[in-house]
Amino acid sequence: MVLVPGGTTTIGSAHFYAEERPVRTVTVGDLWFDPHPVTNAEFARFVEETGHVTVAEVAPDPADFPGADPALLVPGSQLFTMTDGPVHLGDWTQWWRWQPGACWRSPEGPDSSWPDVADHPVVHVGWEDASAYAAWAGKQLPTEDQWEYAARGGLVGRDFAWGDELSPGGAVLANTFRGPFPWRSEDLDGFDRTSPVGSYPANGFGLYDLIGNVWEWTCSPWSTDRAGTASCCGGSARPLQETDRMVTKGGSHLCSPEYCQRYRPAARQGHGVRDTTSHVGFRCVSPA
Repeated sequence: MVLVPGGTTTIGSAHFYAEERPVRTVTVGDLWFDPHPVTNAEFARFVEETGHVTVAEVAPDPADFPGADPALLVPGSQLFTMTDGPVHLGDWTQWWRWQPGACWRSPEGPDSSWPDVADHPVVHVGWEDASAYAAWAGKQLPTEDQWEYAARGGLVGRDFAWGDELSPGGAVLANTFRGPFPWRSEDLDGFDRTSPVGSYPANGFGLYDLIGNVWEWTCSPWSTDRAGTASCCGGSARPLQETDRMVTKGGSHLCSPEYCQRYRPAARQGHGVRDTTSHVGFRCVSPA
């Protein structure tokens, strides 16, 4: 793990999406951070030792999806699929599809296998899966404040983790979608989906892939006004529900200038705890 020295910074942004407001000042203590998202190989060791079964490997409960087609209530996950050509960007169902058999073991569906992407971030994991891994590793998921503080790498008030330009001097500093979304990738690095962790430069704290590649779970419950971003949801008196959402951070390889400009430290999203997809992963922290 990498020691991130504590300090005070501003989080949030007034320049992009409403849910990133208000900008406020936070103080974070010293923390050990995983240098990169948990990889498929690391997650495989966890599963081998514990026998953990992920959300995507269990058939959805019909009670949670009244009226759903029974043929779709099978183990699986949401998989990004490029469209055949330009589409209206207001309808995400055109590039996301429910793929039976997709899970961390088979990240692109039944004909794929995790050892082929062993050094890529694990995906198709729900919040409970990430929390179970963290507990097994003797760590925890970061709060939103901790995550954003670390993602800024010591910079204060900048739009991006490296400054105020997405591609300073034409440099590619994170795995984001390049080309017309969602139908043609123009990624010269050859990463149409996830990339091996550490493929892009580290930030000022020596951490990789906090921006792009995969969204990352935090332990902070979602709220549109950033309430509760300094705390975790641990200790809740009730079990998690299908409708519960947690904050995810960092954007993914699907963020682009024309769609979802969330490849920034301040960006945030409320993600359903069991809504597994091919672009959400996680990393862990530990108090210093």
